[in-house]
Amino acid sequence: MTINPPLVVNGVSISYGKKQVLHEVSFAMEQGEIFGLIGQNGAGKTTLIRMILNLIKGKGDVSLFGVNHEQHTARNKLIYMPEMLQPSSRLKGWEYLSLVLASYSMKLDRDKASKIAEEMAFDVKVLKDRISTYSKGMGQKLGLIAVFLTELPLLLLDEPMSGLDPMARVKFKDNLLAENKKGRSVFFSSHILADIEEICTRIGVLHEGKLIYLGKPDDFIAQNKASSLERAFLKAIT
Repeated sequence: MTINPPLVVNGVSISYGKKQVLHEVSFAMEQGEIFGLIGQNGAGKTTLIRMILNLIKGKGDVSLFGVNHEQHTARNKLIYMPEMLQPSSRLKGWEYLSLVLASYSMKLDRDKASKIAEEMAFDVKVLKDRISTYSKGMGQKLGLIAVFLTELPLLLLDEPMSGLDPMARVKFKDNLLAENKKGRSVFFSSHILADIEEICTRIGVLHEGKLIYLGKPDDFIAQNKASSLERAFLKAIT
């Protein structure tokens, strides 16, 4: 039985007026991998994610588990979390989790949610409070708890560690690796290259709208004769 890749991007180009933001970007995710997308601000990372989600149009093809991204059913197997997560401040934590799961026809398991919250160093007691009382970091953790609760096969995360303190970042990475071992595929962008280097199976490097590297982080570091992914990235774009 043939298993379709979680994500295939083929020849994607996007322009805003006269400015071309993405130039013929192509890659395919492998089943069960953690794929990291890196690039400077304005490189086209979020634009590519929006194209994958069919929120904007462009040239080229995108498929999710073998289904064209323009079909609604293509997104049934993924959960997306934006960088600036802004759940309604009127909702309570439990209500937000219930709504996210309901959108996938799932019911909230409070025991499971509490366990994940504890693993994320999130005080379970505040789930009964309104989100208006949460800090940015707490709101980000709440979103990640929802992501892990769905158990969907593809996680699409845009800067998921934005706003997380050092302990929460470690907890998040531990949870992400644990979910990956269960077979879930992960696509995420991040400015924190040390985290990308630590947990990603493969990376894509976007620079000025072009994919200038696709492969293992260690190979990219060696190719640029650098001591870390961060330094290799700087060498590659300067």
